[in-house]
Order: sequence, then structure tokens, then C-alpha cells
Amino acid sequence: MPTDPRIDAYIDARADFAQSILAWLRQRVHAACPEVEEAIKWSMPAFLYRGRPLANMAAFKGHATFGFWDRQALATGMEGEAMGQYGRIERLSDLPPAEVVEDQVRAAMARIDSGAKPARAARTPKPEAVVPPALATALAGDAAAAATFHAFPPSCRRDYCEWIAEAKRADTRDRRVADAVAWLREGKRRHWKHESC
Repeated sequence: MPTDPRIDAYIDARADFAQSILAWLRQRVHAACPEVEEAIKWSMPAFLYRGRPLANMAAFKGHATFGFWDRQALATGMEGEAMGQYGRIERLSDLPPAEVVEDQVRAAMARIDSGAKPARAARTPKPEAVVPPALATALAGDAAAAATFHAFPPSCRRDYCEWIAEAKRADTRDRRVADAVAWLREGKRRHWKHESC
């Protein structure tokens, strides 16, 4: 079975209780999916199947975790107390039998083979930003700045509004309004200094 030495090092660096759990989980994945690829993703051991994420595992101070990339489709009912499908794993007896884990790995592989993508919760759009009165007054007196401001997407308008609204002192707010109007007149977004040319 092809293994990644970085995962060996990860397991070896963990507490004794976690080493046995991680090694057992790794064996289950390889038993169910001989063509699995190992990698380190997001600073933890990850398993890939046909180039797509299949599962990952991790160990912390008092527990280990194991989870499938497609969380919703492969739910176990043990989610919630820690990341992954098996909650907080503190000992090998916290895990289902080997055949159950291997069947779940095969189910995860089948989802990848079918081309199914993990379902992700739809993002609800943020409401339109409330324009601070000082900015609204300044924009009313500068048609070019107002045109740029209103042509920006909502996130860019929100950047300006939040920046000005979070000023605690009136002189800070006034300075920010003046900067905002000058930048808007030039067609610049709030974080224009950080944008690549």
C-alpha cells in the first residue's frame, strides 16, 4: 500500500492513544480503497481517490477525528461533538467495526465515481449596507464619487460603509469620509492599495 511518510510522521508525533486510532483508520481506508492516495491537507492527513478528497483524520490533545469529505451524504449520526463523522474518538472502541468503516469508505468512493458533488449549504446574501449619514451627505455633494459608489457591487459598498461606521471619533469618521470620497472619485475600491495591478 503506497503511503506518505508525512502521515507516518504525523501519527508518530501524536499521543499514544491517538497513534493506534489513526493507524487503524488508515488501515481501514487502504483495505477498502487500495488505490487511495495519501496527502497532508489543511495540516492533517487526508485521503484522495481519483484526485478528489475522500476523507481526513486528525488527532488533538484528548481525542481523534475521522471524516468523509461528503459529510451530509455519509452521515453516521455521531457528528456534532467534533469534526468528522465519528465525533470525539478517544479509544478504538469508540469506532464502528472495521467492516462498517470500510463499507462507508466504499460508499464515499462510489459517490466520487458517480460524479456527485458534496452538498453545501447555500449562502444567504448579506443585506445591503446602511450608508452612514456622513458618507451619504458627502456623496450627495459629489456626483462622480456617488456614481462610482453606486456602480460598485454590494461588497465594495459595504467595505466603505463599515469602515466609516466603525470610526469611534468624529474626526476619524470625517477623515475617512474625505478619503473615501477622494478614492471613489478616482474609481478606487476601499482596499485599492492591496489589489494587484
